[in-house]
Amino acid sequence: MPTCSGQAAAGEAAVRLRRAFYGLMAAPEPPGPARLVPLPLPAPEPAPRTAPLRVLTRLLAGPEVVVTRFADPGREPAGAGDAHLSVHEDTRDPGQLGLADVVFRDGEPDDPRFGPPGRWAAEVLARHPHCALAAYVTGSSSCVVRIRDGALFRLTGGPEADADPAVYASAVRAWIAAGSPGAALVADGLTVRTGGAAHQVVVTVGAEEPSARGAPPRPAPTPGGRSTAPASGADTPRAGRRSPPTGS
Repeated sequence: MPTCSGQAAAGEAAVRLRRAFYGLMAAPEPPGPARLVPLPLPAPEPAPRTAPLRVLTRLLAGPEVVVTRFADPGREPAGAGDAHLSVHEDTRDPGQLGLADVVFRDGEPDDPRFGPPGRWAAEVLARHPHCALAAYVTGSSSCVVRIRDGALFRLTGGPEADADPAVYASAVRAWIAAGSPGAALVADGLTVRTGGAAHQVVVTVGAEEPSARGAPPRPAPTPGGRSTAPASGADTPRAGRRSPPTGS
């Protein structure tokens, strides 16, 4: 039975490649053994977690919000507080995007596929009228969020903060949905509590950025003139109203 050439030449790649290349150049091979420089292993890239999240929030005194997330969109979280649905834009369950109170994604802020984070967030709010806040996670401790009235904020975790920045975005959603002013977050900062940890978050007003092609930023969408203040009405995103339970 003939032997596979790949098996017969095992370990001879460097010798054979050097012989072929120098033969093509009609040049003598250099003395000494032929060696290949081993390539480094690629950096591990864990699979993104995009399951829709049910989020339970509870406001404490001052700009302080307790946040608990549940990776089961089919169940309403148990406990006191306001529940909302937070969904990654690349979720494998895209039917949840139309019900999401928060839509988020993560990546480099200069990714040409999405444009500047503020512009991406404005387009998300335009596509999903139920969404109250869009968040672009730009790093391990930061994100850019836009709320329904068009205001743009940058959230940056302090030195001891190590939570997922999408948690900070859900805390801002809870604060705004309760009718509290965004200016208070900028003036006083935000404390986000997850489990037994307290994460200090600096909130600054975000600057609008032109697109990669130099076009001026589009005005933030405000479909139907909706605001984030509490209001009556079946389709108004606000405090105290829970999204309908959805299937997993």
